[in-house]
Amino acid sequence: MANYIEQINKKYQHTAGIDKLTKEKIFDPLEQHITSWAYRNHYSLTDVKLSGSRAKGTAISSGSDMDIFIYLSSSNTETLKNIYNSLFDFFSSKATVCVKQDVSIGVRFGGMNVDLIPGQRQSDYHGDHSLYKSKEDTWIQTNIDKHINIVKNSNLIPEIVAAKIWRHCHRLLFPSIFLELVTIEALKQKTTTEHDKNFMSLLGYLKDNIQTVRIIDPANPNNIISDDIVTTGEKRKIANAAKESRIKKYWKEILW
Repeated sequence: MANYIEQINKKYQHTAGIDKLTKEKIFDPLEQHITSWAYRNHYSLTDVKLSGSRAKGTAISSGSDMDIFIYLSSSNTETLKNIYNSLFDFFSSKATVCVKQDVSIGVRFGGMNVDLIPGQRQSDYHGDHSLYKSKEDTWIQTNIDKHINIVKNSNLIPEIVAAKIWRHCHRLLFPSIFLELVTIEALKQKTTTEHDKNFMSLLGYLKDNIQTVRIIDPANPNNIISDDIVTTGEKRKIANAAKESRIKKYWKEILW
């Protein structure tokens, strides 16, 4: 069936950003709480913005509801660990659920799952931020704005959304940043209008290359995303699922 990717995306894809009601009932109150947390702890807060798939325009209905990045000034002298833990302690009394999730704090607020990501700017001259990694008790450098712009400017939003739907249908552990960058790498020479054809090419790339491809964080060349966030076993599952999908006769057997 022609244009199947467009049809399946309409079934799952969220509109980029958030609607007025979500802004008023979820985002704005959370921003107020974050501002209060920063003031209480004498942290210099520079911005609070939507991030993740909703900011990129690649959110689907089965994914995380909302990601919020908390921009802290480079002038803060507190450790990243203490900043992260103080945010967790603060929201433990504000949300119905509050859990530590490596670089983010996951909260259930107003009936929505939200990931809060505190990051401290490294200098006043670029957008690189340091994030605390709670699972390893260390830190990582990244640039959230650069990640958003790379995806938004890729001209591959339909293919990335379809890949997320495919991941959901086949129950794969395929972290979004890895999925997005692999899709961009796989389709960098493809036309941006033949979405069905492109998606089949992506499946072929995953089948043949996902276990060996080296994907580097565009915001930090020292961060090898393909090594850090997906196990060898999970890569093998992705490759096998792609192989099986490519031999299916009907689209509805690949994406549903």
